[in-house]
Amino acid sequence: MEERMSDLRFFVEKKKGFNLDAKRLEKQLREELGIDIKDLRLINCYDIFNLSADKENIKKMILSEPVTDSITEELDLKGKKYFAVEFLPGQFDQRADSAIQCIDIVSTAKQNVDVLTSKIIILNDELSDEELNRIKKFYINPIEMREKDLSVLKKEEILFNSEVITYDNFTSLDDAEIEKMRTDLGLSMSFEDLKFVQDHYKEIGRNPTETEIKVLDTYWSDHCRHTTFETKINKVTFPNSEFGKQMEKEFNEYLKLKEDVSKKRAVSLMDMATIVAKYLKKEGKLDNLEVSEENNACSVYVDVEVEDFEGKKAIEKWLLMFKNETHNHPTEIEPFGGASTCLGGAIRDPLSGRAYVYQAIRVTGSGNPLETVEETLKGKLPQKKITTGAASGYASYGNQIGIATSLVSEIYHDGYKAKRMEVGAVVAAAPVENVVRKSPVPSDSIIIIGGKTGRDGCGGATGSSKEHNDNSLLLCGAEVQKGNAPEERKIQRLFRNAEATKLIKKCNDFGAGGVSVAIGELADGVEVNLDLVPVKYEGLNGTELAISESQERMAVIVSKEDTEKFLKYVDEENLLGTVVGYVTDKNRLTLNWKGKAIVDISRDFLNTNGVQQNIDIEVRDYENENVFEKFKTSDSSLEKKWLHNIKKLNVASQKGLVEMFDSSVGAGTILAPFGGKYQMSPTDVSIMKFPILDKNTGTASAITWGFNPYISEWSTYHGAIYAVVESLAKLVAAGVDYKTARLSFQEYFEKLGKDSYKWSKPFLALLGAMKAQKDFDVAAIGGKDSMSGTFNDISVPPTLISFAVSPVNINNVISTEFKKAKNKIYLVENKINEKDFLFDSQELKENFDFVLKNIKDKKIVSAMVIKMGGLAEALSKMSFGNRLGFEINNKDVDLFSLKPASILIEITEELSYKNAIYLGEVSDKFEGKVNGENINLENVESVWLNKLKPIFPYKLEEEVETYDIKNKISEKKSYKSSITIAKPRVVIAAFPGTNSEYDMYNRFNENGGEAKITLLRNLTQKHLIESVDEMCKDLRNSQIFVLPGADLVLGMSQMVQVNLWQQFYKIQNLWMK
Repeated sequence: MEERMSDLRFFVEKKKGFNLDAKRLEKQLREELGIDIKDLRLINCYDIFNLSADKENIKKMILSEPVTDSITEELDLKGKKYFAVEFLPGQFDQRADSAIQCIDIVSTAKQNVDVLTSKIIILNDELSDEELNRIKKFYINPIEMREKDLSVLKKEEILFNSEVITYDNFTSLDDAEIEKMRTDLGLSMSFEDLKFVQDHYKEIGRNPTETEIKVLDTYWSDHCRHTTFETKINKVTFPNSEFGKQMEKEFNEYLKLKEDVSKKRAVSLMDMATIVAKYLKKEGKLDNLEVSEENNACSVYVDVEVEDFEGKKAIEKWLLMFKNETHNHPTEIEPFGGASTCLGGAIRDPLSGRAYVYQAIRVTGSGNPLETVEETLKGKLPQKKITTGAASGYASYGNQIGIATSLVSEIYHDGYKAKRMEVGAVVAAAPVENVVRKSPVPSDSIIIIGGKTGRDGCGGATGSSKEHNDNSLLLCGAEVQKGNAPEERKIQRLFRNAEATKLIKKCNDFGAGGVSVAIGELADGVEVNLDLVPVKYEGLNGTELAISESQERMAVIVSKEDTEKFLKYVDEENLLGTVVGYVTDKNRLTLNWKGKAIVDISRDFLNTNGVQQNIDIEVRDYENENVFEKFKTSDSSLEKKWLHNIKKLNVASQKGLVEMFDSSVGAGTILAPFGGKYQMSPTDVSIMKFPILDKNTGTASAITWGFNPYISEWSTYHGAIYAVVESLAKLVAAGVDYKTARLSFQEYFEKLGKDSYKWSKPFLALLGAMKAQKDFDVAAIGGKDSMSGTFNDISVPPTLISFAVSPVNINNVISTEFKKAKNKIYLVENKINEKDFLFDSQELKENFDFVLKNIKDKKIVSAMVIKMGGLAEALSKMSFGNRLGFEINNKDVDLFSLKPASILIEITEELSYKNAIYLGEVSDKFEGKVNGENINLENVESVWLNKLKPIFPYKLEEEVETYDIKNKISEKKSYKSSITIAKPRVVIAAFPGTNSEYDMYNRFNENGGEAKITLLRNLTQKHLIESVDEMCKDLRNSQIFVLPGADLVLGMSQMVQVNLWQQFYKIQNLWMK
């Protein structure tokens, strides 16, 4: 007899004492909107369709936890002030996805369940309708959600798009009609580009399809093809001034380099950005660079010191990869999804290079988050909502996929109200022997692995290439995706399997442009059947299948002979793998749908990247003022100056923000985000050990960044130079050799248009970066440009961030907090010339070498680079970690001005070095004394912590009942038994959503265990039966069972895992019957 299917609705609410999200939302609405809200209730609603499983089981095991949640099928809303919200159709809903997976797992028969989730916000009855509408307007971002009608319990009908049309009269359109078509279709390509397309189709004697126009628009977008950076620079004019002459000299230096190493390329911003790497490569100073046909990420060869668990040492050859990524456009309009996919996109680049991603940092730019809602620009979300939503999105993705993020920095500048800056940078590594790079040949298989395709993300590449205006929030919804981190985690696991990666000839991630770009870039000739592309739901037409940017997908090429073997490895990792096409010898991109070629474009035409753009550049003088003095404060007393300085937005504590991110997952973190016994001294560098299984290592990777928007808006030339040297100085202050550093730049500028002066800003920035690279013999081997930072008549500050990455031995690493009373405090100064506001690069290199030597000799025990708050900031922050003070006796040093690349050091002995200025000593009391004046460090720390507390609380405000529990745990060191016994077998159960299985695997094996990771696979009921069977067998033969950690919205929590394991034997027996 067929089981009866039910459509049900459940309401889940946190019990009192656990309803922290409701309390936070109530506080936020009260403070932001000034409305007297009391006893706000926040309820998660689940609409479940086609449910035939045990309803009570689903309620208690999947949707709620009895200790913390109340669950009901009825909710009395009569007479109440409330509203309900749900995601827009087509958006990925992780809560619903996790619920579906859990229901399928605990069921004994295949379910065809669908789940929709929503939230209900119940407010106090006395609120007026006007107040309710204000709350709705604040809470509901129309880009991602809409108000839900709770009277309806049914699935939304899928919209079936029409056939792909051909623009029958395209080749006969006149210029006015071409422009109208460009505008009507919302294309990002220029009129000249579309005219160029028309000429091409006239030449081949046919009209284009809708899909071909969209594919070309995507393929040629600034986001995908860097058309702004590739624009040919015809002529540059310089002012008749000292600065103008210096810039002309620098430009001529570039032209000399170009003649030597880049003669065939046009003069362009892209050529300027890459010229030093080519030069240093030719000079033999960049001999560890990996060069290949693939451009997945920056990649260098590194020697890694390893020691197995028996004590045997060796040197292994590894590839170290890194990549920075921006999602400024999507994060501006949908902060959570935009920021989460920023990290997801950054991860996929080195991941497509077959490297395991284990380290991330985040650098963002925001307007003042403390401004009121009323100060929000028309057509914009409030700055607070953007910055908090983005932080939650990025942290959510990183915490779920299991990538440690130990360096999180937000820069505040009013220019970022034009468009937010959301930048993520990641580091990855893989043994050299595991990475194979081969050229594809005809008949090779093209395989899509990972997530399914939906409408989310259509138009993201072209949208990221446009400037914003008042209507952006209303028009850009489909361009922003929601990330699915657990799905990408599966690809991480697959690409850690050397047997699988050695079969891959070439790989590309599904970022901007979807199938058309990800597969289109793999080989000169490809043919794809879009009907084979796995979809999230029916109804997508060929154009959507071709350009959808749905996340967590990879395109790989393997030989025809290895296809079946590779798909087996894919299946073993609980991933969907589908052969969708093959490599051809036709030199064409061909996409078929429903038996017709809806895209058939020659590679030669595709590779033109549209019409070659041309520009003249006009350089102007910068204002002749000492920008470094602008950071000083004018208060009367020293203590007032100190307090005013420490609470500046760009100096104040970001502890509440930083602690949203998991900084220790992976068990390789060397420097915590905050150092010292009290974890209060901020760290400026992320350092993580290489992710090596079954061995220990002392080799780590270090990554940091440099940039100051206030220098850059004054002079982009100086801004870029100081960005580079600040990133190198931060490495040095942590004990990392700047000479082994490799750089990657992030450029973010206003929309340049045809304005010759605006073009001079990135032009001068790249001249400055070029000078700094040459002076220090370090190269930028990668980068990312975004040239759309304009909103109506305001623009972002000219931005060039320098990311610096280097390997380091962990024994040479130091942290930022003061270590011991009576140690000496010195400033190793980078002296700025007041004529041109530059410095002697040779002297700065000597400073760096001096600091590195004394760190290696264990004399310098802590150090910090001087940033926007000057010496006063560094002294304070170095004091906080161990609550040690300082006594400064030097009346000549300026405490508050900016001193780029100068380093404050704590050293165990007195120094005699020309650029080391003695300041004083570390004190054992938590107080400061400067030339006889007292600084109350307790007060300074409090002011520092509380400035951004309304935005990013660093501690909970809710009152929680606590109990005194006597600690019976011994703090003594544990010992291993000297008696050798058989190794206990350990089963580590990796469920969908877990992320710490490798950490546990290494620790158990290191300490005498024999660990095995067993994966629960739930793609189909067959996968589930097989994997449960395997787990049960492993468990019978093991002595220890381990549940690794997870960070999920709902679903594979440890409680659910325990419940599942309690039933496994019973479930297995049922299946056997």
